[in-house]
Amino acid sequence: MSGTIRVLIADDQMMVREGFSVLLGAMPDIEVVGEAVNGRQAVERVRELSPDVVLMDIRMPELNGIEATREIVAADGSAKVLVLTTFDLDEYVYQALRAGASGFLLKDASARQLADGVRVVAAGEALLAPSVTKRLITEFSRLSEAPRLASSAQAAYGDLTERETEVLVLIAQGLSNAEIAARLVVAESTIKTHVSRILVKLGLRDRTQAAVFAYEARLVTPG
Repeated sequence: MSGTIRVLIADDQMMVREGFSVLLGAMPDIEVVGEAVNGRQAVERVRELSPDVVLMDIRMPELNGIEATREIVAADGSAKVLVLTTFDLDEYVYQALRAGASGFLLKDASARQLADGVRVVAAGEALLAPSVTKRLITEFSRLSEAPRLASSAQAAYGDLTERETEVLVLIAQGLSNAEIAARLVVAESTIKTHVSRILVKLGLRDRTQAAVFAYEARLVTPG
Protein backbone atom coordinates (compact mmCIF):
# COMPACT_ATOMS: atom_id res chain seq x y z
CA MET A 1 0.00 0.00 0.00
CA SER A 2 1.26 3.47 -0.86
CA GLY A 3 0.81 6.79 0.89
CA THR A 4 0.03 7.54 4.52
CA ILE A 5 -1.84 4.93 6.53
CA ARG A 6 -4.91 6.48 8.18
CA VAL A 7 -5.65 5.07 11.65
CA LEU A 8 -8.64 5.29 13.98
CA ILE A 9 -8.10 4.38 17.65
CA ALA A 10 -11.10 2.89 19.50
CA ASP A 11 -10.64 2.41 23.25
CA ASP A 12 -12.65 3.53 26.28
CA GLN A 13 -9.49 4.43 28.21
CA MET A 14 -8.24 7.93 27.47
CA MET A 15 -4.65 7.13 28.43
CA VAL A 16 -4.54 4.25 25.97
CA ARG A 17 -5.95 6.38 23.16
CA GLU A 18 -3.58 9.25 23.85
CA GLY A 19 -0.56 6.97 24.25
CA PHE A 20 -1.15 5.14 20.98
CA SER A 21 -1.94 8.40 19.23
CA VAL A 22 1.42 9.87 20.29
CA LEU A 23 3.36 6.73 19.33
CA LEU A 24 1.75 6.39 15.91
CA GLY A 25 1.75 10.11 15.27
CA ALA A 26 5.54 10.06 15.43
CA MET A 27 5.67 7.73 12.42
CA PRO A 28 6.13 9.49 9.05
CA ASP A 29 3.90 7.03 7.19
CA ILE A 30 1.03 6.86 9.71
CA GLU A 31 -1.63 9.43 10.55
CA VAL A 32 -4.13 9.12 13.42
CA VAL A 33 -7.31 10.57 11.93
CA GLY A 34 -9.63 10.08 14.89
CA GLU A 35 -10.55 8.37 18.15
CA ALA A 36 -13.62 6.57 19.50
CA VAL A 37 -14.58 5.92 23.13
CA ASN A 38 -16.88 2.96 22.46
CA GLY A 39 -17.83 0.47 19.76
CA ARG A 40 -20.84 2.42 18.51
CA GLN A 41 -18.76 5.54 18.05
CA ALA A 42 -16.07 3.48 16.31
CA VAL A 43 -18.58 2.30 13.70
CA GLU A 44 -19.76 5.88 13.15
CA ARG A 45 -16.22 7.26 12.90
CA VAL A 46 -15.23 4.64 10.33
CA ARG A 47 -18.19 5.76 8.23
CA GLU A 48 -17.18 9.43 8.60
CA LEU A 49 -13.39 9.18 8.34
CA SER A 50 -12.73 6.10 6.14
CA PRO A 51 -9.56 5.00 7.97
CA ASP A 52 -7.31 2.27 6.58
CA VAL A 53 -6.84 0.60 9.97
CA VAL A 54 -8.91 0.60 13.17
CA LEU A 55 -7.15 -0.19 16.46
CA MET A 56 -10.04 -1.83 18.32
CA ASP A 57 -10.33 -2.56 22.02
CA ILE A 58 -12.60 -5.53 22.75
CA ARG A 59 -14.19 -4.57 26.04
CA MET A 60 -15.96 -1.26 25.51
CA PRO A 61 -19.38 0.13 26.54
CA GLU A 62 -22.47 0.51 24.31
CA LEU A 63 -21.10 -1.84 21.65
CA ASN A 64 -18.19 -4.18 22.31
CA GLY A 65 -15.23 -4.51 19.97
CA ILE A 66 -16.43 -7.81 18.52
CA GLU A 67 -19.80 -6.47 17.41
CA ALA A 68 -18.21 -3.21 16.26
CA THR A 69 -15.72 -5.20 14.18
CA ARG A 70 -18.52 -7.22 12.62
CA GLU A 71 -20.40 -4.06 11.66
CA ILE A 72 -17.32 -2.31 10.28
CA VAL A 73 -16.25 -5.28 8.18
CA ALA A 74 -19.78 -5.73 6.84
CA ALA A 75 -20.23 -2.05 5.98
CA ASP A 76 -16.78 -1.08 4.73
CA GLY A 77 -14.68 -3.07 2.31
CA SER A 78 -11.41 -1.26 2.98
CA ALA A 79 -11.02 -0.64 6.73
CA LYS A 80 -8.94 -3.32 8.46
CA VAL A 81 -9.44 -4.00 12.16
CA LEU A 82 -6.51 -4.66 14.47
CA VAL A 83 -7.74 -5.87 17.85
CA LEU A 84 -6.11 -4.62 21.05
CA THR A 85 -5.98 -6.89 24.08
CA THR A 86 -4.44 -6.79 27.54
CA PHE A 87 -3.72 -10.51 27.59
CA ASP A 88 -1.58 -12.64 25.39
CA LEU A 89 -4.73 -14.46 24.33
CA ASP A 90 -7.88 -12.75 25.51
CA GLU A 91 -10.82 -15.16 25.63
CA TYR A 92 -12.61 -13.00 23.07
CA VAL A 93 -9.79 -12.59 20.55
CA TYR A 94 -10.78 -15.61 18.47
CA GLN A 95 -14.35 -14.30 18.32
CA ALA A 96 -13.03 -10.99 17.01
CA LEU A 97 -11.03 -12.80 14.34
CA ARG A 98 -14.13 -14.69 13.27
CA ALA A 99 -15.97 -11.37 13.13
CA GLY A 100 -13.46 -10.17 10.55
CA ALA A 101 -10.53 -8.66 12.46
CA SER A 102 -7.21 -8.90 10.62
CA GLY A 103 -5.18 -9.69 13.71
CA PHE A 104 -4.36 -8.44 17.19
CA LEU A 105 -1.75 -6.69 19.29
CA LEU A 106 -1.05 -6.58 23.00
CA LYS A 107 -1.65 -3.21 24.64
CA ASP A 108 1.89 -3.25 26.01
CA ALA A 109 3.38 -3.52 22.52
CA SER A 110 6.38 -1.32 21.83
CA ALA A 111 6.12 1.67 19.51
CA ARG A 112 7.87 -0.32 16.79
CA GLN A 113 5.58 -3.34 17.22
CA LEU A 114 2.52 -1.11 17.13
CA ALA A 115 3.62 0.71 13.98
CA ASP A 116 4.72 -2.51 12.27
CA GLY A 117 1.39 -4.12 13.19
CA VAL A 118 -0.53 -1.27 11.60
CA ARG A 119 1.61 -1.53 8.45
CA VAL A 120 1.20 -5.29 8.19
CA VAL A 121 -2.57 -5.15 8.52
CA ALA A 122 -2.86 -2.17 6.15
CA ALA A 123 -0.94 -4.17 3.55
CA GLY A 124 -3.49 -6.98 3.76
CA GLU A 125 -1.39 -9.43 5.76
CA ALA A 126 -2.60 -11.29 8.84
CA LEU A 127 -1.08 -10.37 12.20
CA LEU A 128 -1.07 -13.60 14.17
CA ALA A 129 1.87 -14.42 16.40
CA PRO A 130 2.94 -18.09 16.13
CA SER A 131 2.56 -18.62 19.89
CA VAL A 132 -1.01 -17.42 19.72
CA THR A 133 -1.82 -19.27 16.51
CA LYS A 134 -1.33 -22.59 18.29
CA ARG A 135 -3.73 -21.59 21.05
CA LEU A 136 -6.27 -20.30 18.54
CA ILE A 137 -6.24 -23.70 16.86
CA THR A 138 -6.80 -25.36 20.22
CA GLU A 139 -9.69 -22.98 20.94
CA PHE A 140 -11.39 -23.70 17.62
CA SER A 141 -11.05 -27.43 18.21
CA ARG A 142 -12.65 -27.04 21.63
CA LEU A 143 -15.71 -25.13 20.43
CA SER A 144 -18.95 -27.06 20.58
CA GLU A 145 -19.96 -25.82 17.14
CA ALA A 146 -16.66 -26.83 15.54
CA PRO A 147 -17.99 -30.04 13.89
CA ARG A 148 -20.77 -28.06 12.16
CA LEU A 149 -18.32 -25.40 11.01
CA ALA A 150 -15.86 -28.03 9.88
CA SER A 151 -18.54 -29.79 7.81
CA SER A 152 -19.52 -26.54 6.12
CA ALA A 153 -15.92 -25.61 5.44
CA GLN A 154 -15.11 -29.09 4.16
CA ALA A 155 -17.61 -28.66 1.34
CA ALA A 156 -16.37 -25.16 0.49
CA TYR A 157 -12.68 -25.93 0.14
CA GLY A 158 -13.32 -28.87 -2.16
CA ASP A 159 -12.62 -26.53 -5.09
CA LEU A 160 -9.07 -25.81 -3.93
CA THR A 161 -6.17 -27.48 -5.70
CA GLU A 162 -3.68 -29.53 -3.72
CA ARG A 163 -1.16 -26.69 -3.81
CA GLU A 164 -3.76 -24.11 -2.77
CA THR A 165 -4.72 -26.29 0.19
CA GLU A 166 -1.05 -26.53 1.13
CA VAL A 167 -0.71 -22.73 0.98
CA LEU A 168 -3.88 -22.31 3.05
CA VAL A 169 -2.44 -24.51 5.80
CA LEU A 170 0.78 -22.48 5.85
CA ILE A 171 -1.23 -19.23 6.05
CA ALA A 172 -3.05 -20.68 9.07
CA GLN A 173 0.29 -21.48 10.66
CA GLY A 174 1.16 -17.79 10.52
CA LEU A 175 3.67 -17.79 7.66
CA SER A 176 4.05 -14.72 5.43
CA ASN A 177 4.05 -14.93 1.63
CA ALA A 178 7.84 -14.76 1.60
CA GLU A 179 8.12 -17.57 4.18
CA ILE A 180 5.64 -19.74 2.29
CA ALA A 181 7.55 -19.15 -0.95
CA ALA A 182 10.78 -20.21 0.74
CA ARG A 183 9.13 -23.29 2.24
CA LEU A 184 7.68 -24.39 -1.11
CA VAL A 185 10.70 -23.20 -3.14
CA VAL A 186 8.71 -21.00 -5.51
CA ALA A 187 8.59 -17.27 -6.29
CA GLU A 188 6.76 -14.99 -3.85
CA SER A 189 4.63 -13.73 -6.75
CA THR A 190 3.40 -17.29 -7.25
CA ILE A 191 2.29 -17.48 -3.63
CA LYS A 192 0.47 -14.15 -3.95
CA THR A 193 -1.43 -15.60 -6.90
CA HIS A 194 -2.33 -18.72 -4.89
CA VAL A 195 -3.52 -16.60 -1.97
CA SER A 196 -5.70 -14.46 -4.24
CA ARG A 197 -7.28 -17.56 -5.79
CA ILE A 198 -7.90 -19.10 -2.36
CA LEU A 199 -9.70 -15.98 -1.17
CA VAL A 200 -11.84 -15.82 -4.31
CA LYS A 201 -12.76 -19.51 -4.27
CA LEU A 202 -13.68 -19.47 -0.58
CA GLY A 203 -15.36 -16.06 -0.70
CA LEU A 204 -13.07 -14.68 2.01
CA ARG A 205 -11.95 -11.11 2.66
CA ASP A 206 -8.32 -11.55 3.69
CA ARG A 207 -5.59 -13.86 4.98
CA THR A 208 -6.87 -13.80 8.54
CA GLN A 209 -10.27 -15.07 7.47
CA ALA A 210 -8.44 -17.74 5.48
CA ALA A 211 -6.57 -18.78 8.64
CA VAL A 212 -9.79 -18.91 10.66
CA PHE A 213 -11.40 -20.91 7.85
CA ALA A 214 -8.56 -23.43 8.03
CA TYR A 215 -8.98 -23.84 11.79
CA GLU A 216 -12.72 -24.44 11.45
CA ALA A 217 -12.20 -26.83 8.57
CA ARG A 218 -9.77 -28.83 10.72
CA LEU A 219 -7.06 -28.41 8.08
CA VAL A 220 -4.84 -27.42 10.98
CA THR A 221 -5.05 -29.24 14.30
CA PRO A 222 -3.35 -28.89 17.70
CA GLY A 223 -0.11 -30.66 18.29
